[in-house]
Amino acid sequence: MSNIRITKLFSFETGHALYGYDGKCRNVHGHSYRLSVTVIGTPIDNSDNVKYGMVIDFTDLKKIVKEEIVDVFDHATVFNKNTPHVELAKELSDRGHNVLLVDYQPTSEMMVIDFAEKIKNRLPKSILLHSLRLQETASSYAEWFASDN
Repeated sequence: MSNIRITKLFSFETGHALYGYDGKCRNVHGHSYRLSVTVIGTPIDNSDNVKYGMVIDFTDLKKIVKEEIVDVFDHATVFNKNTPHVELAKELSDRGHNVLLVDYQPTSEMMVIDFAEKIKNRLPKSILLHSLRLQETASSYAEWFASDN
């Protein structure tokens, strides 16, 4: 049976700031992120299986990505926990804002690496994460490919 790639698209709104950066993105700002998740596998060939003919049910993939990424990052502000932004993060959090402190500079490049690990850990053994594309603006995105890693 052939390997097939399945892709599902997601969107979420997230704020962040890049500490130490020499441009405008050092300021707190946000993006309307678009995340494409592509997995690869062989369609189920057991006609008694309710998922017959599927690599993975789109609903199952959606559940994984929503729980690990979308529900966590949507309408949150992300800061690197190893920067002075932690003071701002505490202030925002104390005022009821959703703040995430991460171990990395919250660039699209680093976020897509984080997302890949989270998604890979939740996929069934027979399904491999093929690639991710995290689009930050209409003209800018970062990609992660399993074949590169």
